[in-house]
Amino acid sequence: MAAPVGPRPGWSRRAQYSLFFGFIAAVAGLLVGLFMLVLSLVAPASYAGVRGAALDATAPVTGALSEVSATAKGLISGAGNYWDAASQNAKLKRERAELRRLVTQARAVMQENGQLKAALGLRERSRQATAAGRIVGSSFESARRFAILSVGRSEGVVPGMPVRTADGLIGRVIDAGASASRVLLVSDRSNIVPARILRGGAPVISTGRGDGTVDIRPLEVGRNPFKRGDIIVTSGTGGLYPPLVPIARVVRLDDDGAIGLPIADPSNSSFAIVEPPFEPAAVAASQEGER
Repeated sequence: MAAPVGPRPGWSRRAQYSLFFGFIAAVAGLLVGLFMLVLSLVAPASYAGVRGAALDATAPVTGALSEVSATAKGLISGAGNYWDAASQNAKLKRERAELRRLVTQARAVMQENGQLKAALGLRERSRQATAAGRIVGSSFESARRFAILSVGRSEGVVPGMPVRTADGLIGRVIDAGASASRVLLVSDRSNIVPARILRGGAPVISTGRGDGTVDIRPLEVGRNPFKRGDIIVTSGTGGLYPPLVPIARVVRLDDDGAIGLPIADPSNSSFAIVEPPFEPAAVAASQEGER
């Protein structure tokens, strides 16, 4: 069978020309190399001149190639540096956020430790302290103001006992379970505390307003003895609360009295102590009289 007529598959005239010119270039390069070798042996001076001319001719191309290479390396290096800087910046941001979180936790722990130390110190100074517990909750939305304390009858807590922190008076226990108790805050409408102004000692009555503040009225009718910033403390009258326990600070005056803000805020206090009534006999007699 005869071979097919025409070009071989995969072979073209362009490929033939490329192969031919490549062969010519190889032969020319070989001849130039032999010429230069013979010239270097026969006439070294002439060879040095030719080499210098070749160097002058190729120097611009070599310089341009070097600049291109340096630019390419610079771009690659700059991109790498930018990537490293971005990665380090992200890492620093993560570390800063973590440090900020740790600092916040440390501050919270320090604040709680300070309150615990203050409560323990108050219990050591108070010879009659019955128990010390954590304030685990308090009401702010309703008109009734209560707090829950993590100590109860198992620690000797019974209704009627005053509750205070290192800052001041919280209120009194009105319900007690085995391991928890309910405290009626001084800001509750039904909590009335005999008190006096620390400056001058004028007797007053503190009554809760149900909105987180207390209403303070003087016993002497006809004049207003209050000044903004006055500290109101317990007087000891009635026998329930011990004297000189801070209750509130006057923040606003009205016609015949003042409005005070409780100094001991259950929302900012973690610990409190429970004490027996200042004069148990007087409190018992008062309760019998009410019955």
